[in-house]
Amino acid sequence: MSRTIKLTTPLNDQQVTDLQIGDKVLLSGVIYTARDAAHKRLIDLLNTGQELPFDLQGQVMYYVGPSPARPGQVIGAAGPTTSYRMDPYTPQLLARGLKAMIGKGKRSPEVIDALVKYKAVYLGATGGAGALIAQAIKEAQVLAYEDLGPEAIHRLVVEDFPTIVINDCRGHDLYEEGVKHYARSGKIGC
Repeated sequence: MSRTIKLTTPLNDQQVTDLQIGDKVLLSGVIYTARDAAHKRLIDLLNTGQELPFDLQGQVMYYVGPSPARPGQVIGAAGPTTSYRMDPYTPQLLARGLKAMIGKGKRSPEVIDALVKYKAVYLGATGGAGALIAQAIKEAQVLAYEDLGPEAIHRLVVEDFPTIVINDCRGHDLYEEGVKHYARSGKIGC
């Protein structure tokens, strides 16, 4: 049975350790956005011994390229992008203290192993619901790499941002467990 848990960022080891796959998590506080191009720049900084534009310790990164805000809005549609494109960069960011990522789709075995090693979680957001998700974003500002347009790193202040735990810090995977559950119930297959 899934639980609904409210968390405020930054996250700590105990909060992350308590999370299980299927838990619904409502995040409040500050989260950061980054997609492919921003990830490459962050890793290039780390590989050359330079500081990142923000401290990753306990932070949450949302894989999103928001659309421009309409007048009177904080941000445009802000739905999750496919996460596997960030997989080559993720273990190095987790090693620097990143505690959670929000996206959609499966993660590589290397990322799942890194979630266990560094006590972190992968959270899913609902694809195709960008306008609805944007309602949980109360403030948005570009923090770094403005030249990347929608792929710039944004600092977002969120309130009850809706997610679900896809991969917990014990190596469990909601996508795999969900398939097993329905196979046992006889609801899939020929």
